[in-house]
Amino acid sequence: MPLIHEPVGHGLTRVWEVGDVRFHARTPYQEVLIGRTAQGVSLFCDGERQSTEASQLVYHEALMVPALLLAEQVRRVLVIGSSEGVACELAVAAGATLVDHVDIDAQAVRACAGHLPYGYTPADLARAERGDGPIRVSYEDGWAFLAAAEGSGDTYDVVVIDLPDENTDPGAQHNRLYGTDFLGRCARLLAPGGVVTCQAGCPTLWRNETLRASWRRFREVFATVLYFGSDEHEWAFLSGRADHVGQPGALVARRFAERGSGAVTLDAAALLGGATPPYSLRHGIGTDQS
Repeated sequence: MPLIHEPVGHGLTRVWEVGDVRFHARTPYQEVLIGRTAQGVSLFCDGERQSTEASQLVYHEALMVPALLLAEQVRRVLVIGSSEGVACELAVAAGATLVDHVDIDAQAVRACAGHLPYGYTPADLARAERGDGPIRVSYEDGWAFLAAAEGSGDTYDVVVIDLPDENTDPGAQHNRLYGTDFLGRCARLLAPGGVVTCQAGCPTLWRNETLRASWRRFREVFATVLYFGSDEHEWAFLSGRADHVGQPGALVARRFAERGSGAVTLDAAALLGGATPPYSLRHGIGTDQS
């Protein structure tokens, strides 16, 4: 049975047993593998787990639900990355009438639709590629898409950045989409009361470099930053608004309780409980390394 050795920190590796390999190819941008693990059918990009059948909804709801509740309205949503399509489907379920899905890797998106039991089906993706429905797929660089949108005056209520984890590889093209400049460009596309959200890394002490860097960048760009640490996954997520909102964690928990939600992996208590950033972030411990 093939093994994938996934780096999870300095000197630490997680080993995945992968069987029933359904897709394996090197695209122009990354190595993509879809196969069965102990967590069901799973997606790996460049040797890193991106999603699994067992945990993908926990991940995607943790990414999307706090941001959708923090935004003043959800009509137009931009999703950058997120090749499975789940984030786009959650946005539509929350009331979005237009979702622009931008991903640089067409081969990866089509492989996900063809081989993952969650997210787009091939028929769903074909409709989105035609723009036949609320989701429109564009295969292009996120930076270039934002530049064109800014030039045309387009705005969005929620901008979602859902990419592989930031790393130290100077050749990894997605790293530039985590920087302060890119966050600022996302912020300039927001409608009033709009939100930018991002997978922000892992809060675990020995692998929190990405989270510390993301925390610093979000606080540079946004007046309001909402932290959400998933209580059943290893990732943390950040959402930012340009204007000041008092107690954003309490706000999203209250809106969840008042409005109801189709979410099935979290509730108001989870939202409120997950809104306190780790001690090291709140006290600036280790920020000299970010």
